[in-house]
This record gives sequence, C-alpha cells and structure tokens, in this order.
Amino acid sequence: MKSSYLSLTVSILALAAIPEGVPLFQASSTKTSCYLTPIPLRVMRHGPAAAPHIRNRNGTSSNWGGYAAATSLASPQRNSVSAVRGSWTIPAVSSSGSSSTYSSFWVGIDGYSDGTVEQIGTEQDWTPSGQQNYVWFEMYPHGGYEITGFPIEAGDEFGAGVTYIGGGTFILGITNFTRGTAYTVPTRYTQMKRAQRSSAEWIVEAPYSGGVLPLADFGKAAFSHCTATVNGTSGPINNTGYWQDDPISMESTAGVLKARPSALTDSTSSGTTTSAFTIQWYHE
Repeated sequence: MKSSYLSLTVSILALAAIPEGVPLFQASSTKTSCYLTPIPLRVMRHGPAAAPHIRNRNGTSSNWGGYAAATSLASPQRNSVSAVRGSWTIPAVSSSGSSSTYSSFWVGIDGYSDGTVEQIGTEQDWTPSGQQNYVWFEMYPHGGYEITGFPIEAGDEFGAGVTYIGGGTFILGITNFTRGTAYTVPTRYTQMKRAQRSSAEWIVEAPYSGGVLPLADFGKAAFSHCTATVNGTSGPINNTGYWQDDPISMESTAGVLKARPSALTDSTSSGTTTSAFTIQWYHE
C-alpha cells in the first residue's frame, strides 16, 4: 500500500469499501451518520474460542459458503493478504420451517486456517415478524458491532472492503450504492495485532450461538467485483499463478447440503479484472 494512503481524510477512507471496477457513487452521496452497538457475545458470528471456519473437509464447511483465497490452501503464507473487496445484493429471505433463521454476508481477511477474522458485512435474518436486516463488523475473537442507522433493504446493492494499513490496524468500510451512503469503522475498533493476514474471503455464513444456527433461505445470492491483494498483487479470486482459491460448500456435519457457490466468472473493466459468483441456498 502506498504511504500516501495514510494521509487521506476519513471521508476518503470510506471509499475503501468500493470494489475495484465499480464506479464511485455520485457526488450527492453522503457519509451516513451511524453509531456502533455491541452485538451480544451470545450471537457472535463464531463460537467463542472456536475456529472461525468450521471445516468438514477441503471444500466443505459447517458454517461457511462461498470462496477463500490464499497463497497455498494447505499452508497459507502469513502477512501476505493486504486487502479484500466485494459487492453483493441484499436478498429477500423467506421462511423455511424454523421460526428464526440467519444469514451473514461478508468479506474479510483471515479465518480460513487461523484464529482471527477481520470482517464487515450484512445480516439477513428471518424472524416471526418477517425479514430483519442490519450492517455489522467484527474483529474476531473480539465482539462484533452493529452499525446502527446504516440504511439497508432487500434489493440494495452493497460493497465492502477490508484493507491493512500497518501496525496491526485495518480499514473496514461499507457502501450502500443504492442509497448513496458509506461508512468507515473508526480505527480504534479495528486493531488486531495478532492477525496473520493469510487468507481472503467472500462468504455467506450461518452464524453461531451455542452451535451453528439454521441458515436463512436467501434463494440465490450474487457476489460481484471481488478482488484481493496478496503480496502486493491485486486480482480476481482465481488469480492463478499468484494464489489458490477454494470454493466452499456449506454442509451439515451429517452431510446435508445447505449452500453451494457457482463457478467463478471473471470480467475486466478499465484494466481491472474482478470475479463474480452466485451461491444457492438448499437447506437451513
């Protein structure tokens, strides 16, 4: 990362949320006024003291569906990942039998094979009163925060990014392109000195609360404009020759398929190549 980045103003830091290849929002767009509400530990996205990524075997997970990238899936290089970006559309979730079901969409660094995750994303849950959405971030194993007041509705197009700026500090930003609003998490909340920075992720997750929670029926969700920066090189998820990628299907421990990502589709705009994929819900 260029040193001049550190001199940018807080308002410009919000643009870290915008995926490469996506136009910046219009000049009339504003940085939204929000406040941070701690998410109770009982509804953390990962179990306390548990591995963030509950791996069944290579390519399947009890709680993750989507993609991960690392220099080597078997032995990821530490201190290699410096940025991840992606965008997605907030899905309309529906009832699938249980009274309450849950889904977290996020991009992040770490967690694939280590014990921290620096992540930011959105929540789409089904409740007895219908769909509930909110925006959040988490520097696991520290507790997560809801970004209260950030606008979010089904159908909105979101972009998010996590960028390492040195000294154990990350920039976490998120943008609602549909509403023209953006938010950057204050850096006093984004310290993770022991982060290994060994992987990048684009994930749909079934959150954890005493166990993996039932996955909300989001139908088919779409991620796009996905990029990572690894060892100073930026590229799409499947940047062959620079790193490896793992398409992750979510399955129960009994082998019931819950969600599966599609193959990647790459596209190039203004010299930047990005990845897109969909992920299909199958079971809660």
